[in-house]
Formats: sequence, structure tokens, C-alpha cells
Amino acid sequence: MAKVAFLGLGVMGYPMAGHLVKAGHQVTVYNRTTAKAEAWVKQFGGAMAATPKLAAEDQDIVFTCVGNDKDLHLVVLGDDGVIHGLKAGAVLVDHTTASADIAREIGAALSAQGFGFIDAPVSGGQAGAENGVLTVMAGGDEAVFNQVKDVIMSYARCAERLGETGAGQLTKMVNQICIAGVVQGLAEALHFARSAGLDGEKVVEVISKGAAQSWQMENRYKSMWAGEYNFGFAIDWMRKDLGIALEEARRNGSHLPLTALVDQFYSEVQGMGGNRWDTSSLMARLEKSRK
Repeated sequence: MAKVAFLGLGVMGYPMAGHLVKAGHQVTVYNRTTAKAEAWVKQFGGAMAATPKLAAEDQDIVFTCVGNDKDLHLVVLGDDGVIHGLKAGAVLVDHTTASADIAREIGAALSAQGFGFIDAPVSGGQAGAENGVLTVMAGGDEAVFNQVKDVIMSYARCAERLGETGAGQLTKMVNQICIAGVVQGLAEALHFARSAGLDGEKVVEVISKGAAQSWQMENRYKSMWAGEYNFGFAIDWMRKDLGIALEEARRNGSHLPLTALVDQFYSEVQGMGGNRWDTSSLMARLEKSRK
């Protein structure tokens, strides 16, 4: 059993922290909205802290899962940040999807004071968090990763180290680039099937047995066909992630024309009022043009 803190109880962090309790760890939580932390404690037990610094005190591992680079910097390096409460030998594991730059900045700051750091964004969405089957992409020192991996597996089915600090975030960028292309392809395929007068369910039943099959097809085609987009990862967050990937691509010289195009398609869906719709709502844009 480890003594751990979990900071950030959003749609991902809330169930992830719960799995840590179920695995037998002693958990303290912090959330910017206190009511969410109070609800979590009522549901799972454990304890709550008033600041990130207080949450980090006397913990073996501190987990963070917040919104963006700015939030992460404040929670870790701010005046009441985690860095001011960590004990000697403690490790910070960050599950935020953020830039590789902020990962390296935080990693260097923590290392300078003798603390460990792993950047560890996740994939699997809200359902993966709730079911404890996330995929974790990690960057950082190998010995530090091995020190925390078993605890991470409380809510993951796969956790792998991809390289030094920042590698986890870079791998998550690869993940989001792949998703953007696949969802756009699936949206176009279903839109085409409807325009051609085909039975969408029968079509997918057949083609999903072949090379066209994907996680997105298996888990999202029914809701896309029905025009329902309240499942999982919101467009606002996907555009944040794609923006990080496109900025990194400008620096490393890679060319992402499809990713840039899909990002613009998502901006059009935002213009339709779909900021909180899930990423499969690319279908809504095509269906609107069909009408």
C-alpha cells in the first residue's frame, strides 16, 4: 500500500482516484472546486486537502490530472504548489495531456530538488477511466517509472515508458493525430452510406469484420448514426490537444496536413455550438451540409 495524493477530479481523475482506493492505497485528493472533492470523499473515503501543497505532504506519489499547461504549472510550481509539499524521494506522476515543454520544465524543477517526475498522459476516455483500463504513455527516468508502475496499474491495462521526460506527451500527440484522422474517415463513410440509402448498421456489421475495423467504429458508429454526441472526450479538449501537436510539428519539421484540416473541421463544429460534443461529432458537420 502506498500513500498517494490525486489532484484534479474531472471526468478522468475522479474515477482514477477511486481505483487507487479500491487497490488498497491511502488516498488524499485535491480539487479546485471543493464540492467535487467532498463528493469524492463521501463516495470513496480517503481524505481531502485544501491546497496542492497540503495534499502533497508526506505522500509517496502525487498524481495530477488537470486541464492544460497553465493549470499544471500553477498546481505544481505555484505558491501553494506540490513542489513545496513533497517529501524526500517522492514522485510526481502527471496524467494531464499537456506540452512536452511543460513536462520538461516541471521535470527539471523537481529533479533539482531531488524529486522524481513522470509525464504520463492517458488514452481510453471516460469509459476507460471508469473501468480502470486506461493506456498510459510515460516519459522519465526508467528507475522512477518502475517505482510507480504498479500503482499506476490500479486504473490501467497498459503502462509503458517511451523515453525520457516529455516522451509521454509526445506519444499522446501521436495518439491524438491518429484519432483525428480515423474519426474524420468514419464520419465521411457513415455520411456517404446514409446519402447512398444504405442501412448503416448492416454496413458496419460487414465492414467491421475486415480491414476498416477500428475502436472508433466499434464504439461510436451507433451514436454517430443517431446524431448523438454526448459520449466521452469533448471537442474543446481535442482542439487543445491537436493545437499542442501542431505546434510541436512546426518545431520538429513534421508535416500534418490532415491533422490541421480536421482541427479546422472541429472549429466549424464549435461554431455550431458543439464545444462540449464528443469528438465523433465531425459527423454533425457533414450531415448539416447534406441538409
